[in-house]
Amino acid sequence: MPKVAALHGGHVTLAAAADAYLATPRTANPNTHRAYASAIDRVIDRLGRDRPLAEIADAEIGTALAELWGTSAPATWNRNRAAIASWLAWCRTKKHWAAPSVPTEAERRRETTDETRAVAKTTIHQLLSRRDIPLREKTLWRMLYETAARATEVLALNVEDLDLEHRRAPARSKGGAIEWVYWETGTARLLPRLLRLPDGSTRTQGPVFLSERHPVPARRPAAADICPHTGRARLGYDRARVLLDKYAGLDLHQLRHSAATHLGEAEVPLHLIMGKTRHKNPRTAMRYVKPGPEAIAKVTEVLAPRRRTH
Repeated sequence: MPKVAALHGGHVTLAAAADAYLATPRTANPNTHRAYASAIDRVIDRLGRDRPLAEIADAEIGTALAELWGTSAPATWNRNRAAIASWLAWCRTKKHWAAPSVPTEAERRRETTDETRAVAKTTIHQLLSRRDIPLREKTLWRMLYETAARATEVLALNVEDLDLEHRRAPARSKGGAIEWVYWETGTARLLPRLLRLPDGSTRTQGPVFLSERHPVPARRPAAADICPHTGRARLGYDRARVLLDKYAGLDLHQLRHSAATHLGEAEVPLHLIMGKTRHKNPRTAMRYVKPGPEAIAKVTEVLAPRRRTH
Protein backbone atom coordinates (compact mmCIF):
# COMPACT_ATOMS: atom_id res chain seq x y z
CA MET A 1 0.00 0.00 0.00
CA PRO A 2 2.76 2.58 0.80
CA LYS A 3 4.19 1.90 -2.66
CA VAL A 4 0.88 2.81 -4.31
CA ALA A 5 0.57 5.98 -2.26
CA ALA A 6 4.08 7.04 -3.28
CA LEU A 7 3.36 6.26 -6.91
CA HIS A 8 0.43 8.66 -6.90
CA GLY A 9 2.24 11.34 -4.95
CA GLY A 10 0.19 10.92 -1.78
CA HIS A 11 3.16 11.77 0.42
CA VAL A 12 5.05 14.05 -1.94
CA THR A 13 5.19 17.61 -0.65
CA LEU A 14 5.27 20.68 -2.87
CA ALA A 15 8.89 21.33 -1.84
CA ALA A 16 9.95 17.75 -2.67
CA ALA A 17 8.17 17.86 -6.03
CA ALA A 18 9.86 21.16 -6.83
CA ASP A 19 13.29 19.81 -5.90
CA ALA A 20 12.77 16.73 -8.06
CA TYR A 21 11.74 18.77 -11.09
CA LEU A 22 14.55 21.30 -10.75
CA ALA A 23 17.09 18.45 -10.70
CA THR A 24 16.04 17.25 -14.16
CA PRO A 25 18.00 17.89 -17.40
CA ARG A 26 15.25 20.17 -18.73
CA THR A 27 16.36 22.83 -16.21
CA ALA A 28 20.08 22.16 -16.55
CA ASN A 29 20.72 25.50 -18.24
CA PRO A 30 21.62 27.88 -15.36
CA ASN A 31 19.41 30.65 -16.72
CA THR A 32 16.42 28.32 -17.08
CA HIS A 33 17.00 26.79 -13.65
CA ARG A 34 17.20 30.19 -12.00
CA ALA A 35 14.01 31.47 -13.64
CA TYR A 36 12.00 28.30 -13.00
CA ALA A 37 13.23 27.97 -9.41
CA SER A 38 12.22 31.55 -8.67
CA ALA A 39 8.71 31.11 -10.03
CA ILE A 40 8.10 27.69 -8.45
CA ASP A 41 9.50 28.78 -5.08
CA ARG A 42 7.21 31.78 -4.89
CA VAL A 43 4.14 29.68 -5.69
CA ILE A 44 4.89 26.91 -3.19
CA ASP A 45 5.77 29.46 -0.50
CA ARG A 46 2.32 30.96 -0.97
CA LEU A 47 0.58 27.56 -0.95
CA GLY A 48 2.65 25.96 1.82
CA ARG A 49 5.92 24.16 1.11
CA ASP A 50 5.06 21.11 3.25
CA ARG A 51 1.57 20.57 1.87
CA PRO A 52 1.05 17.35 -0.13
CA LEU A 53 1.07 17.93 -3.87
CA ALA A 54 -2.01 15.74 -4.27
CA GLU A 55 -4.10 18.03 -2.04
CA ILE A 56 -3.61 21.18 -4.12
CA ALA A 57 -6.58 22.17 -6.27
CA ASP A 58 -6.36 23.74 -9.71
CA ALA A 59 -8.09 26.86 -8.39
CA GLU A 60 -5.35 27.33 -5.77
CA ILE A 61 -2.74 27.37 -8.52
CA GLY A 62 -4.74 29.96 -10.42
CA THR A 63 -5.16 32.11 -7.31
CA ALA A 64 -1.43 31.98 -6.53
CA LEU A 65 -0.55 32.98 -10.09
CA ALA A 66 -3.03 35.86 -10.00
CA GLU A 67 -1.80 37.14 -6.64
CA LEU A 68 1.87 36.96 -7.63
CA TRP A 69 1.80 38.15 -11.24
CA GLY A 70 -1.78 39.12 -12.05
CA THR A 71 -0.88 42.79 -12.49
CA SER A 72 2.47 42.17 -14.21
CA ALA A 73 3.22 42.70 -17.89
CA PRO A 74 1.91 39.92 -20.19
CA ALA A 75 5.46 38.70 -20.89
CA THR A 76 6.14 38.30 -17.16
CA TRP A 77 2.82 36.57 -16.57
CA ASN A 78 3.40 34.18 -19.49
CA ARG A 79 6.96 33.35 -18.41
CA ASN A 80 6.06 32.47 -14.83
CA ARG A 81 2.83 30.73 -15.81
CA ALA A 82 4.81 28.55 -18.25
CA ALA A 83 7.28 27.57 -15.53
CA ILE A 84 4.50 26.43 -13.19
CA ALA A 85 2.63 24.62 -15.98
CA SER A 86 5.80 22.78 -17.03
CA TRP A 87 6.52 21.70 -13.46
CA LEU A 88 3.01 20.41 -12.81
CA ALA A 89 2.81 18.63 -16.18
CA TRP A 90 6.11 16.89 -15.43
CA CYS A 91 4.78 15.74 -12.05
CA ARG A 92 1.71 14.20 -13.71
CA THR A 93 3.24 12.71 -16.86
CA LYS A 94 6.77 11.74 -15.83
CA LYS A 95 6.34 10.86 -12.14
CA HIS A 96 2.65 9.90 -12.33
CA TRP A 97 1.95 11.91 -9.20
CA ALA A 98 -1.50 13.28 -8.51
CA ALA A 99 -0.96 16.94 -9.23
CA PRO A 100 -3.07 19.99 -10.10
CA SER A 101 -3.06 21.84 -13.42
CA VAL A 102 -2.97 25.49 -14.29
CA PRO A 103 -6.71 26.32 -14.62
CA THR A 104 -8.10 27.41 -17.97
CA GLU A 105 -8.95 30.89 -16.69
CA ALA A 106 -5.25 31.49 -16.03
CA GLU A 107 -4.55 31.45 -19.76
CA ARG A 108 -1.62 32.96 -21.60
CA ARG A 109 -1.90 36.66 -22.29
CA ARG A 110 -1.32 38.37 -25.59
CA GLU A 111 2.01 40.15 -25.74
CA THR A 112 1.68 43.33 -27.75
CA THR A 113 4.47 44.66 -29.92
CA ASP A 114 4.46 47.90 -27.91
CA GLU A 115 6.11 46.06 -25.02
CA THR A 116 9.24 45.50 -27.07
CA ARG A 117 9.28 48.68 -29.14
CA ALA A 118 12.60 50.38 -29.73
CA VAL A 119 13.40 53.49 -27.73
CA ALA A 120 15.02 56.52 -29.31
CA LYS A 121 18.77 56.75 -28.83
CA THR A 122 18.40 60.15 -27.15
CA THR A 123 15.97 58.63 -24.65
CA ILE A 124 18.45 55.86 -23.81
CA HIS A 125 21.29 58.32 -23.27
CA GLN A 126 19.13 60.61 -21.15
CA LEU A 127 18.10 57.67 -18.97
CA LEU A 128 21.68 56.52 -18.47
CA SER A 129 22.88 60.00 -17.58
CA ARG A 130 20.28 60.61 -14.85
CA ARG A 131 21.79 61.29 -11.43
CA ASP A 132 18.95 59.63 -9.51
CA ILE A 133 19.65 56.18 -10.99
CA PRO A 134 21.57 53.86 -8.59
CA LEU A 135 24.95 52.57 -9.76
CA ARG A 136 23.78 48.96 -10.05
CA GLU A 137 20.83 49.80 -12.30
CA LYS A 138 22.84 52.25 -14.40
CA THR A 139 25.53 49.60 -14.97
CA LEU A 140 23.02 46.87 -15.80
CA TRP A 141 21.01 48.99 -18.23
CA ARG A 142 24.09 50.34 -20.00
CA MET A 143 25.54 46.84 -20.25
CA LEU A 144 22.28 45.49 -21.70
CA TYR A 145 22.23 48.26 -24.29
CA GLU A 146 25.90 48.10 -25.26
CA THR A 147 26.03 44.30 -25.44
CA ALA A 148 22.56 43.89 -27.02
CA ALA A 149 22.41 40.74 -24.90
CA ARG A 150 19.39 39.12 -23.29
CA ALA A 151 18.72 40.25 -19.74
CA THR A 152 18.90 36.68 -18.42
CA GLU A 153 22.38 36.30 -19.91
CA VAL A 154 23.75 39.49 -18.35
CA LEU A 155 22.14 38.80 -14.97
CA ALA A 156 23.78 35.35 -15.01
CA LEU A 157 27.31 36.76 -15.35
CA ASN A 158 29.83 36.23 -12.56
CA VAL A 159 32.73 38.53 -11.73
CA GLU A 160 35.22 35.88 -12.76
CA ASP A 161 33.58 35.78 -16.23
CA LEU A 162 34.45 39.40 -16.97
CA ASP A 163 37.33 40.09 -19.32
CA LEU A 164 37.66 43.73 -18.35
CA GLU A 165 40.73 44.32 -20.51
CA HIS A 166 38.99 43.26 -23.71
CA ARG A 167 35.53 44.45 -22.59
CA ARG A 168 33.80 41.13 -23.08
CA ALA A 169 32.30 38.17 -21.23
CA PRO A 170 31.05 34.70 -22.17
CA ALA A 171 27.28 34.26 -22.16
CA ARG A 172 25.30 31.04 -22.30
CA SER A 173 22.76 31.26 -25.14
CA LYS A 174 19.28 29.77 -25.23
CA GLY A 175 20.67 26.61 -26.80
CA GLY A 176 23.37 26.26 -24.16
CA ALA A 177 26.29 27.35 -26.35
CA ILE A 178 28.93 29.70 -24.96
CA GLU A 179 29.16 32.96 -26.94
CA TRP A 180 30.83 36.32 -26.30
CA VAL A 181 29.12 39.62 -25.57
CA TYR A 182 31.01 42.91 -25.87
CA TRP A 183 30.53 46.29 -24.23
CA GLU A 184 31.85 49.78 -24.73
CA THR A 185 33.39 52.64 -22.73
CA GLY A 186 30.30 53.45 -20.67
CA THR A 187 30.05 49.96 -19.18
CA ALA A 188 33.84 49.71 -18.86
CA ARG A 189 33.85 52.80 -16.63
CA LEU A 190 30.98 51.65 -14.43
CA LEU A 191 31.96 48.02 -13.78
CA PRO A 192 35.00 48.74 -11.54
CA ARG A 193 32.85 51.03 -9.40
CA LEU A 194 30.13 48.38 -9.13
CA LEU A 195 32.62 45.71 -8.03
CA ARG A 196 34.28 47.90 -5.38
CA LEU A 197 33.64 46.92 -1.75
CA PRO A 198 33.21 49.44 1.10
CA ASP A 199 36.78 48.78 2.32
CA GLY A 200 38.19 49.74 -1.08
CA SER A 201 38.94 46.19 -2.24
CA THR A 202 37.33 44.62 -5.31
CA ARG A 203 34.99 41.64 -5.58
CA THR A 204 36.71 38.81 -7.43
CA GLN A 205 34.00 36.13 -7.35
CA GLY A 206 30.27 35.71 -7.35
CA PRO A 207 27.42 37.36 -9.29
CA VAL A 208 28.15 40.69 -10.96
CA PHE A 209 24.72 42.10 -10.10
CA LEU A 210 23.62 41.56 -6.50
CA SER A 211 20.28 41.90 -4.76
CA GLU A 212 19.81 44.51 -2.04
CA ARG A 213 19.35 41.96 0.73
CA HIS A 214 20.64 38.58 1.85
CA PRO A 215 18.62 35.59 0.55
CA VAL A 216 15.59 34.36 2.47
CA PRO A 217 16.20 30.89 4.03
CA ALA A 218 13.17 29.44 2.24
CA ARG A 219 14.74 30.19 -1.15
CA ARG A 220 17.17 27.77 -2.73
CA PRO A 221 19.95 29.87 -4.32
CA ALA A 222 22.85 27.76 -5.52
CA ALA A 223 26.33 28.50 -4.19
CA ALA A 224 27.17 30.17 -7.50
CA ASP A 225 24.32 32.63 -6.92
CA ILE A 226 25.72 33.91 -3.61
CA CYS A 227 28.47 36.52 -3.39
CA PRO A 228 31.28 35.14 -1.16
CA HIS A 229 32.30 38.70 -0.25
CA THR A 230 28.92 40.05 0.87
CA GLY A 231 26.63 37.04 1.31
CA ARG A 232 24.05 38.68 -0.96
CA ALA A 233 22.25 36.77 -3.71
CA ARG A 234 22.19 37.35 -7.43
CA LEU A 235 19.78 40.02 -8.66
CA GLY A 236 16.70 38.33 -10.10
CA TYR A 237 15.03 39.07 -13.42
CA ASP A 238 11.72 40.10 -11.89
CA ARG A 239 13.33 42.62 -9.54
CA ALA A 240 15.43 44.05 -12.37
CA ARG A 241 12.31 44.36 -14.52
CA VAL A 242 10.38 46.14 -11.77
CA LEU A 243 13.16 48.68 -11.24
CA LEU A 244 13.47 49.58 -14.94
CA ASP A 245 9.71 50.02 -15.13
CA LYS A 246 9.79 52.16 -11.97
CA TYR A 247 12.47 54.54 -13.19
CA ALA A 248 11.73 54.66 -16.90
CA GLY A 249 8.51 52.78 -17.69
CA LEU A 250 10.46 50.44 -19.96
CA ASP A 251 10.81 46.68 -20.36
CA LEU A 252 14.23 45.02 -20.09
CA HIS A 253 13.98 43.59 -23.60
CA GLN A 254 13.56 47.09 -25.01
CA LEU A 255 17.23 47.81 -24.33
CA ARG A 256 18.30 44.88 -26.53
CA HIS A 257 15.69 45.72 -29.15
CA SER A 258 16.74 49.37 -29.17
CA ALA A 259 20.41 48.49 -29.59
CA ALA A 260 19.65 46.34 -32.64
CA THR A 261 17.37 49.01 -34.08
CA HIS A 262 19.99 51.74 -33.65
CA LEU A 263 22.57 49.58 -35.39
CA GLY A 264 20.16 49.13 -38.29
CA GLU A 265 19.49 52.86 -38.44
CA ALA A 266 23.25 53.42 -38.64
CA GLU A 267 23.24 51.21 -41.76
CA VAL A 268 25.22 48.43 -40.10
CA PRO A 269 24.89 45.32 -42.33
CA LEU A 270 22.41 42.69 -41.17
CA HIS A 271 25.07 39.98 -40.79
CA LEU A 272 26.97 42.19 -38.31
CA ILE A 273 23.79 42.94 -36.38
CA MET A 274 23.17 39.19 -36.21
CA GLY A 275 26.70 38.73 -34.93
CA LYS A 276 26.14 41.34 -32.25
CA THR A 277 22.72 40.07 -31.12
CA ARG A 278 23.69 36.42 -31.84
CA HIS A 279 20.52 35.69 -33.79
CA LYS A 280 20.85 32.66 -36.07
CA ASN A 281 17.91 33.33 -38.37
CA PRO A 282 17.95 36.50 -40.55
CA ARG A 283 14.15 36.63 -40.52
CA THR A 284 14.18 36.69 -36.72
CA ALA A 285 16.83 39.42 -36.63
CA MET A 286 14.86 41.55 -39.09
CA ARG A 287 12.13 41.99 -36.50
CA TYR A 288 14.58 43.87 -34.33
CA VAL A 289 15.96 46.24 -36.91
CA LYS A 290 12.84 48.10 -37.95
CA PRO A 291 13.59 51.82 -38.17
CA GLY A 292 12.56 53.95 -35.22
CA PRO A 293 10.85 57.37 -35.23
CA GLU A 294 14.12 59.28 -35.51
CA ALA A 295 15.21 57.37 -38.60
CA ILE A 296 11.79 57.71 -40.25
CA ALA A 297 11.79 61.46 -39.57
CA LYS A 298 15.22 61.77 -41.15
CA VAL A 299 14.19 59.80 -44.23
CA THR A 300 11.12 62.00 -44.59
CA GLU A 301 13.41 64.97 -45.19
CA VAL A 302 14.21 63.48 -48.60
CA LEU A 303 10.60 64.16 -49.67
CA ALA A 304 10.83 67.86 -48.85
CA PRO A 305 11.32 70.29 -51.74
CA ARG A 306 14.87 71.31 -52.37
CA ARG A 307 15.83 74.70 -51.11
CA ARG A 308 16.79 77.25 -53.70
CA THR A 309 20.35 78.44 -53.56
CA HIS A 310 21.17 82.01 -54.44
